[in-house]
Amino acid sequence: MQTFNLNVESSSVSDTTVEPQKPLLVIIGEDLGLEAIISNVDSPSVPTVEPRKPPGMITDEGFGLEIVGNEVSYGQSQVVEVKADIVQSNTSRISLSSPICRLPTEILSEIFLYCLPEDEHLLYTSRLAPMLLTTICRRWREVAVGLPMLWCRLQLRVGYNNWQQRAFCYDSWLKRSGECPLSLSLRCRTDWRELQTMLQPYVRRISSLSLIILSCNSPFMMEDFDALKELTIHQYIPYHSARAINPTLSTLPVNLRRINMQDIWFDRKLLDVFTDFAWARLTHIEISIDGLDAFTRLLRLCPNLSHLKMNAVFYPIQLPEPVTHTNLQSLCISWDANWNLSGELDLFKVITLPNLRVLEVCHTGLWPHESFMEFLTRSKYPLERLIFDSAAWTTDRERAEYATLIPSFELKADAESEFDVDEE
Repeated sequence: MQTFNLNVESSSVSDTTVEPQKPLLVIIGEDLGLEAIISNVDSPSVPTVEPRKPPGMITDEGFGLEIVGNEVSYGQSQVVEVKADIVQSNTSRISLSSPICRLPTEILSEIFLYCLPEDEHLLYTSRLAPMLLTTICRRWREVAVGLPMLWCRLQLRVGYNNWQQRAFCYDSWLKRSGECPLSLSLRCRTDWRELQTMLQPYVRRISSLSLIILSCNSPFMMEDFDALKELTIHQYIPYHSARAINPTLSTLPVNLRRINMQDIWFDRKLLDVFTDFAWARLTHIEISIDGLDAFTRLLRLCPNLSHLKMNAVFYPIQLPEPVTHTNLQSLCISWDANWNLSGELDLFKVITLPNLRVLEVCHTGLWPHESFMEFLTRSKYPLERLIFDSAAWTTDRERAEYATLIPSFELKADAESEFDVDEE
């Protein structure tokens, strides 16, 4: 090993001196081991006072610094590579030792499905599955993105800020659903057209749809929704509700069978707007009815109706024309007789339902026992199950008669009801 001679004769230098510790960087041509590089690069150096260069010192600073700089750079790169190898080795060992990382893709996919929130429609947020699953590691992201069933339910909002960004996120979500049927919830407070444009590539896969209407600027049209089977409409417009609803319900998709519109009250005038052809295919309806004439109109609009659940307000008006419906099998009706104090409830006087199997009644007030018995006789006693809310004012004798005529008679307990009809 060759070094520069730093000891020269000088009168200014004492005979007895302590030679300073030789720094690594002044060594030229020495075999630089990795351990020496690490100790010199990564470890903090102890501050020292550089010895004063004696006059006449022979050194080639340009040549020496260039070589030293190259050696240090090479050493630093070696340290970085070693550290990267160590991190990768540790990560691999952790991954291989974790049981969940060794699960087959099929089992991991099933676990992911159980991670989904129980909400009917999912939010686009990184805090919840399925988006959360894509942020854990590369393999989880690949499995989640490649599992279409994770991306079949979504809640979309229009009329809020950053619509372009929202539209891009919604579109990327729906693309991951593959060819699976879609269940969507659409919330709009301005104009439906932007949302309908974004959904155009997916309309033939939407099987379930929930519309939350916060504005009536434009109707939501569904002519192309050929796969739609279930529709729910929530409306929060205090005025001009017909303007928002009529165009949407005037032309229904050909395969639509179920509608839930319990947030919307329909009177006879509003129901007259719709054609029999548009509603004829419906089999399940949940609705709110304003007036007995609206109820009979609904039965005529929907000849294939098999299940009906409705809230109702009936007024003591002249009787509408009686109607016979041969396909209705289940009727769940809730109304308050306080609206009918001036006269007897005439519901059962105007309907004949020969195939009705289940009748569930939530009713407060005096129960029209005589007209109900006439209804059963006229319909040839089809009922297999009768469910009464205990708030209905009935006598023990009437309930005993129902229990005799109907195979299954249930009386629901109501803690708030304290009324009991005394037998005469």
